[in-house]
Amino acid sequence: MIKVIKIGGNVVDNPELLGRFVRDFAAMPGMKILVHGGGVMASQMQKAMGMVPQMVEGRRVTDEETLKVVTMVYAGWCSKHITALLQANGCNAIGLCGADGNAIKARKRAPLYVESLGKEVDYGYVGDVNAECVNAGFIYSLLEKGIVPVFNAINHDGEGNLLNTNADTIASSVAIAMANYRYRSPREVCSRCEECTHCSDDGRLTHETELIYCFEKDGVLYDKDDDRSVIGEITRGRFEDLKKEGIVADGMIPKLTNSFKAIDSGVARVVVKHARNLLNDMGTVLI
Repeated sequence: MIKVIKIGGNVVDNPELLGRFVRDFAAMPGMKILVHGGGVMASQMQKAMGMVPQMVEGRRVTDEETLKVVTMVYAGWCSKHITALLQANGCNAIGLCGADGNAIKARKRAPLYVESLGKEVDYGYVGDVNAECVNAGFIYSLLEKGIVPVFNAINHDGEGNLLNTNADTIASSVAIAMANYRYRSPREVCSRCEECTHCSDDGRLTHETELIYCFEKDGVLYDKDDDRSVIGEITRGRFEDLKKEGIVADGMIPKLTNSFKAIDSGVARVVVKHARNLLNDMGTVLI
């Protein structure tokens, strides 16, 4: 199994929570990929520089100056700090943005009509990605060598431009890409294709893939002020109802939207949970 874990900005900004999460992540066996945010720190940096962060439905509007700030925060301090912590815990990790190894290529988002605002929004230097944008072969080559990829929210368009992408979307896209990536096994042989066993029609194997969203809450909450009100399971229909009721809002909307897209696209399991519960079964399961 390949596990894709996304860690939210509120945890990245909390030394105690981040330290515990990194220890648990390092102890997790098997192939794994980490995707991290850093939005809280980026917003703090913007404010310190006299800038006003602009968010629309949980997504950051990114002008040229904002792009410089988020690149410094996400691909700079956050990426290298997390990678260093992983190395200290015996996890051989490499911090990457989408431009490194051409790992993830994004498309600049065109202005979109936002229904909740009743107007069109130009998100600026924001990139949209899907599974086809992910260089799964490159990522798998790292996993085969025992190297853990650590991705941040900065990608590129292939024309020399950096783009800021929602980290939840990156995690979902990477999980889908790895769930559908077909590889050849050099160790197992069968008579039909003389190369591998349990293979697909083209003689290649796939890995079951799990997507885990970790943040500072125990799961999706029915009451955002009551940490005990975790919703154990959410179906797509229930998700639509929760949005209409205003229970699921802001940054949780893209998180769950990406979760159901992942399930529809071959990811075996998606869970939303607290970072401290990475190694147990607590949280909200999307079905």
